Amino acid sequence: MDYKYKKKINLSFNEAVSRVKEELKKEGFGVLTEINVKETLKKKIDNIR
Repeated sequence: MDYKYKKKINLSFNEAVSRVKEELKKEGFGVLTEINVKETLKKKIDNIR
């Protein structure tokens, strides 16, 4: 089974992330951590070389 929600918006990625954080805060939630996958993978690859 494939479950997902999808909505097209006219915001940049960073604007969308900020907006989601604001809306979560209004409801008493928040983001505990953020992971930059591109940066993390680059560090791991650089360590292997």
